[in-house]
Amino acid sequence: MSRFVLTITAAGLFLLHFTSCSKLESSEGLLITGSSTVAPLVADAAQRFEKEYPGARIDVQTGGSSRGINDVRTGLAKLGMASRALKTDESDIQAATIAMDGVCLILHSSNPVEGLTKDEITAIYQKQISNWETLGGNAADIVVTGKASGRATLEVFLGYTGLDSADIQADVIVGENQQAIKTVAGNPKAIAYVSIGAAASEALAGTPIKLISIDGIEPTTENVARGVFPITRPLNMITKGEVTGLSRTFLEYLKSDRIRDLVETHLYVPVSP
Repeated sequence: MSRFVLTITAAGLFLLHFTSCSKLESSEGLLITGSSTVAPLVADAAQRFEKEYPGARIDVQTGGSSRGINDVRTGLAKLGMASRALKTDESDIQAATIAMDGVCLILHSSNPVEGLTKDEITAIYQKQISNWETLGGNAADIVVTGKASGRATLEVFLGYTGLDSADIQADVIVGENQQAIKTVAGNPKAIAYVSIGAAASEALAGTPIKLISIDGIEPTTENVARGVFPITRPLNMITKGEVTGLSRTFLEYLKSDRIRDLVETHLYVPVSP
């Protein structure tokens, strides 16, 4: 038999030393928690990583960016996922950006409305505009879908609109992107804000939703990459203090070009290592 031992260099790169068995010298486990936007990308990267390094076991769990940050702070997880930038009061933790994404508005594919302005979006979420007919759509009440507290997508949306959580008048509250997409796909009157990557992937797969423009700017990965789409955010891995062992090795893997194809498959924007 042959095997390899994973070692870490001072620069954080790994070297493979093949000996007598195809696995790590000792099995290691890693728990990663947090953002449902970042999780699908990290889970795919983890699956690939485990095939390359069979001794590694990586468990990716969602629960929102707040969970990822809190779990890292308390030591429950070595790596967290957050789909937003860190705040000024979060200087005790560090963020490593592995991709960029945007937050877009989605409607049912049968809704004739193709775009909204920032002012219209703000008015919809405060119930100042409550019927699609006002916006050139069908005569139907708007079903406003919001995100639960602790979700980075909510925080990014509030930052863009200038609203507070108390200002939002939502008919439906959801957690993960997929729940918001499912709500809109099942209700022609609904509106929701979600990850561009998640929404675009679902639309391409035939889910009856559409991504609409904001102030005339289309929600595309190209516009996110160019920096012209109005709601963009980093997809971050969160750490606290020195990261060692499997945590460090997998973090370097996520930051490398070795997952660039996965980033693009999820319709996110790659960043330079």
